[in-house]
Amino acid sequence: DMVINSDIPVMVDFWADWCGPCKQIAPAVHELALEYDGKLSVGNLDVDSSPNIAMKYGVRSIPALIFFKDGKPVQQVVGAVPKQMLQEKLLYI
Repeated sequence: DMVINSDIPVMVDFWADWCGPCKQIAPAVHELALEYDGKLSVGNLDVDSSPNIAMKYGVRSIPALIFFKDGKPVQQVVGAVPKQMLQEKLLYI
């Protein structure tokens, strides 16, 4: 619901507790949430707890970050990428 009804873009971090790269990217995701407060909503989705949602969006490998605008996925990043790459994706949503 947070994603579908948001007036601002949303970045969802698809992760799991056992995923090492997910832990590597977590600080960058947190920093973006703070830096873009009010302009970007950031959420986390544990793929083990919500496998149906992960499947719905075609998430096969994690970490995966999906950027939503107007309730629809518009960008996707897979892997523990540098924070700068995530910021570049934000320029296009």
